[in-house]
Amino acid sequence: MQMAADIVIIGTGIGGATIASALAPSGRRIVILERGEVLQDSALARDEAAIFRDGVFRPDESWLDGQGRTFNPGNYYYVGGNSKFYGAVLLRYRAEDFAEMQHLGGTSPAWPISYGDLERWYQKAEMLFDVAGDALQDPTEPAHSGGYPKGPVRDEPSIAALRRALVQAGVTPSALPLGVDAEAWCRKAQTPWDAYPDTTGAKRDAQTAPLAAALAHRNVHLETGCRVTRLEIGPEGKVAEVHYQQDGVAHRITPHQVILSAGAVNSAALMLQSANENAPNGVANRSDMVGRNFMNHNCSAVMALHPFRKNHAVYQKTLCFNDYYLTGGPEGMPLGNVQLLGKISGGILAAQTKLPRLAANAIARRSVDWYVMSEDLPNPESRVTVENGTIRLDWKRSNWATHVALVKKAKQVFRKAGYPVVLSRAFDRRTPSHQCGTARFGLDPADSVLDLHCRSHDHPNLFVVDASFLPTSAAVNPALTIAAQALRVGSYINERTKAA
Repeated sequence: MQMAADIVIIGTGIGGATIASALAPSGRRIVILERGEVLQDSALARDEAAIFRDGVFRPDESWLDGQGRTFNPGNYYYVGGNSKFYGAVLLRYRAEDFAEMQHLGGTSPAWPISYGDLERWYQKAEMLFDVAGDALQDPTEPAHSGGYPKGPVRDEPSIAALRRALVQAGVTPSALPLGVDAEAWCRKAQTPWDAYPDTTGAKRDAQTAPLAAALAHRNVHLETGCRVTRLEIGPEGKVAEVHYQQDGVAHRITPHQVILSAGAVNSAALMLQSANENAPNGVANRSDMVGRNFMNHNCSAVMALHPFRKNHAVYQKTLCFNDYYLTGGPEGMPLGNVQLLGKISGGILAAQTKLPRLAANAIARRSVDWYVMSEDLPNPESRVTVENGTIRLDWKRSNWATHVALVKKAKQVFRKAGYPVVLSRAFDRRTPSHQCGTARFGLDPADSVLDLHCRSHDHPNLFVVDASFLPTSAAVNPALTIAAQALRVGSYINERTKAA
């Protein structure tokens, strides 16, 4: 079966959904292809054992690691993509992240654009996602041209006491900018936050915010259950057809423009496996850079425990501190971000550690749970490839000394704040939730895949708009930066269309 469209968007995660919302008012015929289906509400969405022990929402899929071993990735295929399970932290990159920065493990390169080039798009993305926050609390926060749509999510009493203790310990806690109606979440979901699917509408994720806005336009059509198998490059160097499978039937779309937004791993894999005589090294891969420079943040979960102090918070995830983001490491080096996790329950802890449930419950009631995040640096040998149809993710974790130093600093702060027992555990490659960098943008076609508006250097009608474009990972959650760039690229496409 074959049809035509002005624009085909592949994927409904943060990048694809946000650029759809920017392009929708143009009136052009837009077809969005999503591999997954709408995530339906069920008791499993609130079942910690089903989510954390049984992995019921994880894909029935295996990837290979760098040694050829199989693993099941935490990569979700639903309308809204991975954002259906995200923590809805919508931080801006710091202004300094756009410049070259030295780390203990090497150099983070400068971006080809500045923070100022992206600032107004950050502002628009915050409005689109209805972000709750306060830009004046964090000394590292870059300049804003406007305020957040909502004030910060309120600290529950246990977290308000923690905030005071952190100040006494010498750091500067600040409100996390969040895309969430916390009261509605607690009322409807009655669960902790991170990794729980949003079936309530209380999260401002890719489905509930930008995709909903896009689908309000009659010229935008969403097709679910579509696995895109190939981008066909024609003799003129353009994407001539998009091939996909839906319900076991092969389909083709003839597009005027294609927006690839399948995520940093799957976008790279699709381009590589679409090689033909007109793109012998893979789509957009004349530079041999597609799939390279994969990054995924160095992250650890940290539990701060007090044997006689219970944490009664339900929605715990309201603050962070960035005192060590730009300095504070050995020789004054930058270290990263420390933010609260969603509350770890006894059931989650038992599922992840095999502790007896009674012991896990006792620990969880007395813990404050943190996410400690450091920058992963680009490395051409850290890459995505495809072997006999299977994705191989050879992540070369970098800058680990920085992460070790940040975890050490964080533990010192927590002990000083009155928590005598502090435990930590690093996240592994099975959780590629902050995947980025596999089709980076830049000025030079010899060492980048995309131009400054995320258009392929090789194919004039192909744009890649997801975390693939990021030349650095920084040390904050990437969602808002992806959304800001998607709005910037959408504006560029709209203006070029008007001028044509």
